[in-house]
Amino acid sequence: MTTANSVHAAARQGFQIGADAYERGRPGYPAAAIEFLQQTLNLSSATTVVDLAAGTGKFTRQLQDLGCQVVAIEPVEGMRQKFEALLPNIPVLNGTAESIPLDAASTDVVTVAQAFHWFQGEAALAEIHRVLKPGGYLGLIWNVRDESVDWVAQISAIITPHEGDAPRYRTGQWRTAFEQTDLFTPLETQIFSYAHQYDLDAAIDRVASISFIAALNAQTQQTVLRQVRELLEHHPQTRDRPIIEHPYRTEVFWCTRKS
Repeated sequence: MTTANSVHAAARQGFQIGADAYERGRPGYPAAAIEFLQQTLNLSSATTVVDLAAGTGKFTRQLQDLGCQVVAIEPVEGMRQKFEALLPNIPVLNGTAESIPLDAASTDVVTVAQAFHWFQGEAALAEIHRVLKPGGYLGLIWNVRDESVDWVAQISAIITPHEGDAPRYRTGQWRTAFEQTDLFTPLETQIFSYAHQYDLDAAIDRVASISFIAALNAQTQQTVLRQVRELLEHHPQTRDRPIIEHPYRTEVFWCTRKS
């Protein structure tokens, strides 16, 4: 049975509070990456897709645009409410990667955007294997801040001291489950460059939407957001610019369910 307590506290608290900021500040995913996934995972109007940890539907709506038959799974109530308001035609169910409220062998593809590092990897892969049809695909995608750009690296330096024990994609610990499983073929990967355009307020929302920042006490959170705002207002690459281009690497992974 899915419970709120089965989700990491930083995600449970931060994403509950930060759903609005998440929707305003988070980027979607580049067209080239979506096209690649469409071809690689055979996504079409005949494909049933389960989008795990769907959040406010940033990735889900791009799956919908491909004509896929999508079911979203999201454990955080605040995120589900936002999702339902934005995407009323897509069902969104309360569930986790470790407890998916769907029948065995009921879907062609499972996708996870910006989230697998939150999962209990071994249990999640077993459950994803259960709901996938034999030969079905698992696709993962992350937008990763390009810290080779100075001001992006400085934002990371501001926020990282507050991460606590929140799982992070960049540690690579999420890969362990894939290295140890015999349920899926080895992960394959492709990387795309991406620049997300937003104004200063949306840039602040992007930081505010980070789970462990959203979960901070109000005073500490405001201090962090003020530091980010001051950085962007004064850095030579971002100051006096009505639109800021935030560079990302979009990293795509996929594998196939073994019979």
